[in-house]
Amino acid sequence: MSEQAAVLDALRQKILDEPEVILEDQSLMKALIDANERTLGGNIVDLRGIAMERLESRLDRLEDTHRSVIAAAYENLAGTNLIHNAILKTLEPTDFPSFLKSLSGEMVEALRVSRLRLILESREADSPSIGFEDVLSIVEPSVVDYYITGGRNMTVRPVTLRQVSPASTDVYGDNAAYIKSEALLKLDLGRGRLPGLLIMGSEDPHQFRPNQATDLLIFFGGVFERALRRWLG
Repeated sequence: MSEQAAVLDALRQKILDEPEVILEDQSLMKALIDANERTLGGNIVDLRGIAMERLESRLDRLEDTHRSVIAAAYENLAGTNLIHNAILKTLEPTDFPSFLKSLSGEMVEALRVSRLRLILESREADSPSIGFEDVLSIVEPSVVDYYITGGRNMTVRPVTLRQVSPASTDVYGDNAAYIKSEALLKLDLGRGRLPGLLIMGSEDPHQFRPNQATDLLIFFGGVFERALRRWLG
């Protein structure tokens, strides 16, 4: 008994010396409050206990929000770094063939997508794609808007994100069966020129969804179209 009393005295003194040890322990504080409520009996309303429960609930919600904000910040940072790297890859080529070649190699890896496709409208429908048919298509006027809207009467935005099932075989060829979502970046190629379209296809159905923010892709599309103007000029 004397040994147990000594342990209790030591514990009591520890609590008196460092009360924050208990105050900062959520589980321990809850156990103490529950024990206090039991001593009060069932006919007494413990307003302090009710307030503590509400504070605990609010603290839990704040912690969840805090974790969500941090996760979103990391995701935005990762997305920004990815776009910055892709922009550098866009500016590296020193000639148009190298620029097109990068769309099937380095750019795909930089953007972490499964497939890239560049669509250019031309008044000469049979314009050749100079040996880069796997990444470049020359199409008739108005095809870009038609592909984005699916022929519906709707506003064409600079960036359109959507899930696709099935994907277009005209765009992806034999890989169409694997593409589950895509990002469409409409390209303004300058005064007097018909528009273009950069298509990013992904095998992940959740990589591009309509409810995602498009700020970074709009910025990337602006850089890409300016780089493309150099070669078309």
